[in-house]
Amino acid sequence: MAKAYQRPKPQPTPTPSRVQALGEPPPVPRLKPKKSVQEVSPGDVILVNTSEIMLPVTVRDSNGRLVNDLKREDFRVFEDSQEQPLNDLALRKAPVDVILMVDASSSVTANLDDFRRAAEKFASQLEPGDRVSLIKFDDHVELLQDWTKSQFQLHRALNRIEPGMFTRFNDALLLAARDQFGSTQSRRAAIVLSDGIDSGRGVSFENVLRALLEAQVTVYVVSNTEISRASKLAELGDLTRGSDSAVRFNQIRIDDLREGLRVIDKSEERLAELVATTGGRLYKPLSFSNLESTYAEVAAELRSQYVLYYNPLNKARDGTYRRVRVETTKPSFGTHTRQGYYAPLK
Repeated sequence: MAKAYQRPKPQPTPTPSRVQALGEPPPVPRLKPKKSVQEVSPGDVILVNTSEIMLPVTVRDSNGRLVNDLKREDFRVFEDSQEQPLNDLALRKAPVDVILMVDASSSVTANLDDFRRAAEKFASQLEPGDRVSLIKFDDHVELLQDWTKSQFQLHRALNRIEPGMFTRFNDALLLAARDQFGSTQSRRAAIVLSDGIDSGRGVSFENVLRALLEAQVTVYVVSNTEISRASKLAELGDLTRGSDSAVRFNQIRIDDLREGLRVIDKSEERLAELVATTGGRLYKPLSFSNLESTYAEVAAELRSQYVLYYNPLNKARDGTYRRVRVETTKPSFGTHTRQGYYAPLK
């Protein structure tokens, strides 16, 4: 008699080890835009005249108010101390491409909703021809939204920000400068929400500065260093006001706080150098509730910028650094632009 068919017993699924559960190690960060989210039409692309230098310039009066009624003849441009002749169309209107960059590491994650609101309000104040993209960084650098003029697409991308650990601040800026800006003749800006404290596992700060200058990117930094400093100082004060025995008991934490304050001071020095070199500004709000007004101030500056064009008298294509200075005929007005550029190579 034939034996009855017996269903094979299911084999137990092996439990993955803790290392296996982590998955593959993250790849080297790359910013490769997905074509499905691009909104770049052929009409948006303007070839760059490599012999022509474009300088976005912000002008403020003695009270710090933006000045937006100057003419071409009100400006003087110097390259390596030699005055340069401005082109006839020196004040051509140029759209702006703005990368919104957010540090999603532990120092910012509790306030991501404040950033989302500020970013959406910022985008609503841009001109019709301007575009935005969104990059988040922590232990990865991720392009969440490629160039778009759609506030709906930006809104959707902002909701995809998830918290991470560590801060690849230098890598994020380098990749944004090299991969995100193409051969358009738009003004180029990046607005970064971060404390600027890099985890130290990537490229150097000097390489970042060069890449940003080569890409002609103006960097605005909204730093949470003042918020972090206030928190650390308050805790340090509580710990050091105790008895001698209590101070000795908490000495490790006290030393950690003092080191943290030293790191914040160093980071602010780097951030100040970053924005001064690229022609941007450093904002240090005292609370995240001020983010909307801070981003609105950046939007107002971008709307009020002048765009100066000139063909350098120095025609050498030698890759050297050229220092640039802009003055106006109004002595009481202050100008702000990037400190220089790298000449193209042959």
